[in-house]
Amino acid sequence: MAPNALLDPETLTFAPLALDALTARIAEDAGFSSVYVSGGALGYAHAVSEALLTLTELVDTTAHITSRSNTAVIVDGGVGFGDAVHVDRTIRAVEATGAAAIEIEDQVAPKRVSHHRGIEHLVSQAEMVAKIEVAVAARRSAAFRIIARTGAAKNESLEAAIERANAYRAAGADYVMLMAPTAAEWRTVVEQVDAPIATITSLDARPPDEWQRLGVKLVIDPFTAQVLAVEAAQAAYRRFVRDGHTGVQREALFATYRTLPQLAGLENYFAIEDETTERDQ
Repeated sequence: MAPNALLDPETLTFAPLALDALTARIAEDAGFSSVYVSGGALGYAHAVSEALLTLTELVDTTAHITSRSNTAVIVDGGVGFGDAVHVDRTIRAVEATGAAAIEIEDQVAPKRVSHHRGIEHLVSQAEMVAKIEVAVAARRSAAFRIIARTGAAKNESLEAAIERANAYRAAGADYVMLMAPTAAEWRTVVEQVDAPIATITSLDARPPDEWQRLGVKLVIDPFTAQVLAVEAAQAAYRRFVRDGHTGVQREALFATYRTLPQLAGLENYFAIEDETTERDQ
């Protein structure tokens, strides 16, 4: 299946979090061409760890988004749900949703819950290379991008991350993802890695023109939308329990609520219903 929308490795792209079709449409309406289905955020939404998610849950979430949004959907495939055999099925299942790309990382399988505490355990470079090769072979279209993520910069060294990144690119990855704390380290990465570079951070980490100058091609934000929603809900709910009201103006609340049919794209359904349903029913 061809991707719902394409991800261009030659163009700087920003992909904010979307865990549902409505959020993806909001991002699209704001001007984003891509969104990200984060495993970590999806796990939090279910009040479990990303490490405990199933492939079915990830695919179902992605399919809801691709069916109602024109964005290029990037899917966090974690460790591919297992070894290379599991990666094969993961690629086929995610690509079939119409997603634009999948990210696979070099942590151990099954992924461990402690990665939420910053404790990561990496597989060998050779094992990850084999998984990437299987991922590339499993996809039906080269337009479905394979993003190979390494945690080596944090857990080993920047030099090890660069070595892994080049090996992952040689194995067929369309992008390599890593994290470098400083601008100087980013310049080193871009100079020494022969691949489009992706990273994962907040939208406000650096201005777009700075990412452009550094040569990074894909910036994924896996948490801003969720954090903002959590903060807003916590504030309103706690204030109601404490004071008997949320502190939100009711008129303003309903003004936004009335925009939801348009944001969700219900106009087409309204038109079909008008054409096919008798008005007096």
